[in-house]
Amino acid sequence: MNAFNVAEHMQALGLQAKTAAAQMARADAATKMRALKALARRLRDAGAPLAEANAQDLARATAAGLAAPMVDRLKLTPKVIETVAEGCEQLAAMPDVIGEIIGMKQQPSGIRVGQMRVPIGVFGMIYESRPNVTIEAASLAIKSGNAAILRGGSEAIESNKALAALVRASLAESGLPEDAVQLVQTTDREAVGQLIAMPEYVDVIIPRGGKGLIERISRDAKVPVIKHLDGNCHVFVDATAELDMAVTVVDNAKTQKYSPCNAAEGLLVARAIAPQFLPRIGAVFAAKGVEMRCDAEAAAVLAGVAGVVPATEQDWYEEYLAAVISIKVVDGVDEAIAHINRYSSHHTDAILTRDHVNAQRFLREVDSASVMVNASTRFADGFEFGLGAEIGISTDKFHARGPVGIEGLTSLKYVVLGQGEIRQ
Repeated sequence: MNAFNVAEHMQALGLQAKTAAAQMARADAATKMRALKALARRLRDAGAPLAEANAQDLARATAAGLAAPMVDRLKLTPKVIETVAEGCEQLAAMPDVIGEIIGMKQQPSGIRVGQMRVPIGVFGMIYESRPNVTIEAASLAIKSGNAAILRGGSEAIESNKALAALVRASLAESGLPEDAVQLVQTTDREAVGQLIAMPEYVDVIIPRGGKGLIERISRDAKVPVIKHLDGNCHVFVDATAELDMAVTVVDNAKTQKYSPCNAAEGLLVARAIAPQFLPRIGAVFAAKGVEMRCDAEAAAVLAGVAGVVPATEQDWYEEYLAAVISIKVVDGVDEAIAHINRYSSHHTDAILTRDHVNAQRFLREVDSASVMVNASTRFADGFEFGLGAEIGISTDKFHARGPVGIEGLTSLKYVVLGQGEIRQ
């Protein structure tokens, strides 16, 4: 496609999405539930055609020399299909928040004022590699009464086309507009530039992918963006922390999986507990091959432990996404909070403590999207938070913050109920 045709294609998608969004906003809970259940059924029934489409993407990716982890993310295995089908059913079973009215209060004038939860309208989703995101985004669009324009990675185009066809068939079967979920049919990068610059059609953009993609979209978008750039998450082990629990939680936060944005990248340890705690966690990390980038005080406590190297100033800012962690000894909760607020990416930070006052201070004063007491940062996830599904994580402060589920794809408008009152 040349640039003119790409622009034409995107304008058509935008107009169709805007029209479909108005119909989706009127859809009742039962109709949306039918669409989600139909999608779950179609996913389970479409094993062969999905496998065929996925095989084309995998063959092309392998021939192009794509790294093994990237090829792995492309795979639509029966387990992946079953997981997204179950996700559709879970969403179908969740309460419908659209149209609910909250905070209704009587005013001295006689009017009653509250807020109603409504769909945002049209969201654009730009994502890389994993084709299951197509279903996650589509199912959240259906449940939240929005329309979506999806632009997946070029490496997954055939899988995404096959999945999007199932979505459209499920919408039509349920009496909802097929154009409520549209997949950008071209791999031309110009399509992304068009999608993020159509405020007349698109209400919000949600990028999911590498830092480069998200930085580009944040810089160039003419539409609001829900995003996070980094997941530089911390765990602070307070002086009163229970040692066994602290070792278990810090180990889980760092090593349960290295690649997610909610894995711990920084470990802060109160000076009073460092001599007891650091040798124990150091032994765990050494056994798992985790490199420990330590300040001078932590390095002295861990002298002789394999994998200990001096930290640089840059290490406090780093999101490693690998078997590497920065470690610093701090005086106490004041220094820990100051360090986190300076160096963290405001994603997820945790305190391990038995001191209620320190826990409350940490919750109030740490400026992050998710703040935890005595729990692993790995819980910062829409499914684990009970949101049913997640379309991404936001470290922005406006509208949506933290894991973005159904409510993050809605807005509130004021509603006023009167009986003929006039303003005096």
